[in-house]
Amino acid sequence: MTIVQEIRCSHCGAPISFNPGEILATCRYCGFTAVIETGKAFTLEHSIILNEYDSTQAEDLVRNWMKSGFLKPGDLARSSKIQEKSLMYLPFWIVPVTATTTYKGVFERLVPPVVKEGKIEKKYNWLILARKATEFPTREYDVPIEGKIPYDFRKIEGFAKVLNSEMDKGEAVELARQQIESHHQFLARQDIDKIIEMKNDIFIGDSVYLHAPVWFIGYTYKGERYSILLDGATGTVIKGDIPPTRFSLF
Repeated sequence: MTIVQEIRCSHCGAPISFNPGEILATCRYCGFTAVIETGKAFTLEHSIILNEYDSTQAEDLVRNWMKSGFLKPGDLARSSKIQEKSLMYLPFWIVPVTATTTYKGVFERLVPPVVKEGKIEKKYNWLILARKATEFPTREYDVPIEGKIPYDFRKIEGFAKVLNSEMDKGEAVELARQQIESHHQFLARQDIDKIIEMKNDIFIGDSVYLHAPVWFIGYTYKGERYSILLDGATGTVIKGDIPPTRFSLF
């Protein structure tokens, strides 16, 4: 069982609930964001992306998604039953990065093998979910950062759950650095088969702490349970479980 603890908001005095492991907390009464260990104000940019869909609209979007795509069972929208619809504002760090990688390696798909050199130059707004031991398809989530506004607790639905961050800026930046290095290694391996040398130059911009709305939809189909993640800002499905389709040759 998770033990929920409380501190007093140093801005308005209201209780702020948090779970063990969370390091940032936002007051649901005044919107003040504080560092849990010290109670001091969080001084970096804290933004929010607003949810644009209510529960009924979210279900309609999911039903439309179920009707599209040839890989889905033909009766999916008609025969499935929505069991859960919950809106959560998830905490993310957006880390602006300019990354340049130079590499040297062996291309072994030719006979004889040849040595190749190359360069990868990319700019990213790298997304880090600020929760540990939580699976979320951040690489598949195109967070609509252009829609962010200063964090405003008054614009969050009363039924929605807001999760606090479990990592600070330094941890997020280091994780982004590691993931980008791994990603560039993957990109290099599209050009070469064996890496001999690789050098990464990574420049980090000003990170943004941001809450974004995600609908968690649970549904059943033929007795099995599946889940869908829906972007509350754009109405697009971030990731959805699809029941297996059985094809018959006769």
